[in-house]
Amino acid sequence: MRQLFVTAVLCVMVYAAQAQKEPCALPGDNNAFLGIRTIRMWPGEAPQAKGTACEDTPTLTIFDPQHGHDNGSAVVVLPGGSYAHLAANLEGRQVADWFTSRGFRAFVLSYRLSSNGYLLPVPLLDARRAVQMVRARASDYHIDPNRIVMIGFSAGGHLAALAATQAVDGSADAQDPIDRVSSRPDFLVLGYPWIGAISSDTSHLSYCKLFNVMDQCELLRTSYSPDLFVTSKTPPTFWYHTADDQTVPVEQGLRFYEALIKAGVPAEGHIFAKGPHGTGLGKGDASLDQWPDLLETWLRAQGLLTSDASAAQIK
Repeated sequence: MRQLFVTAVLCVMVYAAQAQKEPCALPGDNNAFLGIRTIRMWPGEAPQAKGTACEDTPTLTIFDPQHGHDNGSAVVVLPGGSYAHLAANLEGRQVADWFTSRGFRAFVLSYRLSSNGYLLPVPLLDARRAVQMVRARASDYHIDPNRIVMIGFSAGGHLAALAATQAVDGSADAQDPIDRVSSRPDFLVLGYPWIGAISSDTSHLSYCKLFNVMDQCELLRTSYSPDLFVTSKTPPTFWYHTADDQTVPVEQGLRFYEALIKAGVPAEGHIFAKGPHGTGLGKGDASLDQWPDLLETWLRAQGLLTSDASAAQIK
């Protein structure tokens, strides 16, 4: 098992090194002709920011559906990457395009990373703010504020599950109108989520080991393990994993799924027999390519693919 962990850590290090060469998501409208634009999460510096560089600035990149085909639903996408980098293409752009082709307006979150010194709960602050921003500006984005899906993969799945189980209520008297609405997503989708990220068990990938916070691990575990915070108010959830995932054991996802069932939360889970960690929408695997179809069926059952004429109107 130790060898598996070493291999996983080496993979994270390689991905992180590659990520250093990739550009940050910068605010602007330079891709407006493609229906893509990036906005800041806060008008000034983000809370607990260590500087003003792009790695200190969380953003939302907005993907518009085809003109006239939006249905009033929204999705906030959280790419994974072990909190060391962001798998922005595989688990960000490709996922956003999948949703927009089905009428959603998609928002890909570039959250602050622990590899840049932003330990939890800072990424959670960014995830909460993303949902609040989408909900507070629902009329601007032509979406129903009660039809917000959050989807996350791997570390992004851990963060999405945290955002769903540790949401904050809006404060009616907040000076910032975005802070007046709830941060709770209405629906949750998890792809091979790193639910057990906060663990002193280094036989599998461990957040505490990766970021040298073993001395704080128990406190972090009890504070930021999503399965410990599931209640009946947790959003309806769709979850998928593979049984032989060597980076994030399927038992972690099962732990969250079982907590949902125990709390009476509507939940649907799919476990595929074979498949490595980090497959996004399937990556051409004959078996795993089927999971987006299962997700589409689930979204349809929630009424999210049915057009909401009162919200879905592009002017």
